[in-house]
Amino acid sequence: MQDGVYEIAPSAPETAQPSNIDLNTIADSINKNSKAGGNELKLYEKVGIGNGSMANNPWLQELPDAISKATWGNYLAVSIKYAEDNKLKSGEVVTVSANGKSVKVPVLVQPGQARDSFSLAIGYGRTKAGKAGNDIGANAYPFATYKDGTLCYVATNVDVKSTGEFDQIAQTQTHHTIMGRPIVQESVLEKYVQDPYAGRHREKIHTSEGLKDPEHVSIWYEHDMVNHHWGMTIDLNSCIGCGACVIACNVENNIPVVGKKEVINRREMHWMRIDRYYSSKEEQVDKHERDLSKMEWPEENPEVTFQPMLCQQCNHAPCETVCPVAATTHSSEGLNQMAYNRCVGTRYCANNCPYKVRRFNWFKYFENSKFDKNLSMNNDLGRMVLNPDVTVRSRGVMEKCTFCVQRIQAGKLEARRDKRTVNDGEIVTACAATCPTNAIVFGDLNDKKSKVYEQVADENKERAYHVLEEIDTRPNIAYLTKIRNKKA
Repeated sequence: MQDGVYEIAPSAPETAQPSNIDLNTIADSINKNSKAGGNELKLYEKVGIGNGSMANNPWLQELPDAISKATWGNYLAVSIKYAEDNKLKSGEVVTVSANGKSVKVPVLVQPGQARDSFSLAIGYGRTKAGKAGNDIGANAYPFATYKDGTLCYVATNVDVKSTGEFDQIAQTQTHHTIMGRPIVQESVLEKYVQDPYAGRHREKIHTSEGLKDPEHVSIWYEHDMVNHHWGMTIDLNSCIGCGACVIACNVENNIPVVGKKEVINRREMHWMRIDRYYSSKEEQVDKHERDLSKMEWPEENPEVTFQPMLCQQCNHAPCETVCPVAATTHSSEGLNQMAYNRCVGTRYCANNCPYKVRRFNWFKYFENSKFDKNLSMNNDLGRMVLNPDVTVRSRGVMEKCTFCVQRIQAGKLEARRDKRTVNDGEIVTACAATCPTNAIVFGDLNDKKSKVYEQVADENKERAYHVLEEIDTRPNIAYLTKIRNKKA
């Protein structure tokens, strides 16, 4: 055991290879080292940090965990019931003891955590990982046991005691449910088979001529998009919340790492986030009788939905109308674009954005010793990984998703050089190119043969909807209704 990385003991038999171990042997080994009763501790790997080999990558340290949305360190996940019985709150530091070892780590009250069990991520607590990975979190490897050729990531008879200290966990999301709003629209397979519009919430607007769809009520002049109209669809059925799109966006667009303190201050710079929503029993109650305080806190074992959220590239963009210097404007191809050298940082656009996807540069993050974990911008070697096609923004300006406009321009120039039109699938945003489940589709809505058009065309848009479409922002991103394969 050294520097947060587990090393196989020299005395282990050379013939004991994991590929040759039977599952029954593993189960027997666990049972031999377990005693009846007591709490159980499960060690696991986080998607970003893994076993600790990636601990010195600041992008991965600042990647929110898919479920807890926590960054920069690990924590002891406890069930709602255990927290209530022992009067524990998230952020309260406890001493965890098992197998004669103990560590101090903050608590996170985690919906869905099994009763009488805890979870603790490995890969943290390293001391020689590098500037970004040193002394982040607690080393959980001492709780792992190695016996009879088997490495067990389970410890039993775990003791947890409060230290009276507090260490706030840097979470990018602390609001747990959609509070009965149609942000995520979902249904079950049985209903979807009977009605392709199952789960859809279609708001109507009151007018002097009666109820109308929001898209038929407008005070805006429509934008003419003759050549291209870029759009995107996101399939909520396919998204697994892995965060690959978030990292791809960070790398492609030179997004700075701000560190734990600034994440706690709600100043993370991610252009793209993955909202995680828990289900709540209170959502099933009639809307006139709902207890709002209960709606925010999910049930003990909730269902989970992931929703990638980025700039919706609205055609009726509320951010554009309030900018006093026209720093944010609408392009002839449907993009909500930014002119950084024109922005004076009023933040009116962020206040007026209903999707809360704009980010403000509170500091100069590059070449700044106060952000020493921002490795890609604070040394000569790190700056070699920056994308030369994307400007590095400075203090006092707003920034947001651009639909990877640099990739769009490169694709158009290549097609022009070859004297042809852009082919569907030729231009792909960083998030869409990286998504392992192909949940994100990008393309030209003016191209009726494109995949993105097929998913939102009138004859195929049963599942396609826009978030907050009742306020008529006319986004260029459509989400596909989540269909769960379960009984109604």
